[in-house]
Amino acid sequence: MDKFKEIRPIVLGLAIRDNKLLVSEGFDKVKNSVFYRCLGGGIEFLEKSSDALKREFLEEINVNVIVRDFLGVSENIFSYNGKNAHELVLFYLIDISDDDFKDEYEVIDDHGICTAKWIDIDEFKNGSKVLYPKEVFKYI
Repeated sequence: MDKFKEIRPIVLGLAIRDNKLLVSEGFDKVKNSVFYRCLGGGIEFLEKSSDALKREFLEEINVNVIVRDFLGVSENIFSYNGKNAHELVLFYLIDISDDDFKDEYEVIDDHGICTAKWIDIDEFKNGSKVLYPKEVFKYI
């Protein structure tokens, strides 16, 4: 699937601890801006969204998550690095066990290696840091 030519179903996990949200950092070269996004990824054909979420966390940060509540779904149309994209995003509340808790995680995904870290939710709400997709604000 070409995520810049088709509608892509994805699932994102909202891990919240002590008013902090686990997010990975991204950078849009065209907009010259840093942004943050919850972890997750594409849902494969015949894969349940909750199973996709577990698989993505295991692949990206080597953590088994506990999928809690389904929070909702949104449609996200955006541009990234000058390319248009269209996603249907399913949101779940998730837990990470104390045994797997770290202040930062190395994320390995399609774009290479980056860092995921816990950022205070108030930094997103007051606009000092950018969080995508905007619909996530309904759930934090």
